[in-house]
Amino acid sequence: QVQLVESGGGLVQAGGSLRLSCAASGRTIGNYVMGWFRQAPGKEREFVAAISWSGSSTYYADSVKGRFTISRDSAKNTVYLQMNSLKPEDTAVYYCAARLGSYLYASVNEYPYWGQGTQVTVSS
Repeated sequence: QVQLVESGGGLVQAGGSLRLSCAASGRTIGNYVMGWFRQAPGKEREFVAAISWSGSSTYYADSVKGRFTISRDSAKNTVYLQMNSLKPEDTAVYYCAARLGSYLYASVNEYPYWGQGTQVTVSS
């Protein structure tokens, strides 16, 4: 079993930056694909980014490509999401997720482990 706890959310002005962290416990996440998803009010949860267990492969939603960067520190059992050039439409609850394996899925259904989420609000 993997427990995930997100942190780093907050209120930021458009154009600003935030870095989200996802700390894992229970098991080492060295063999897990890690993903970030987000859910805005009234909308379905959507894929943001994923990273392979080695960190050598990443995958981004088109809406965040070039602005967000996912990374991981296996020694700290932590995954990060650096968010730059934030826009009001990035406002959402951001969730960290994990799945055992190597494929970087973008589907919510492929990730069995989830954190509780952290709120990101971008003001215009």
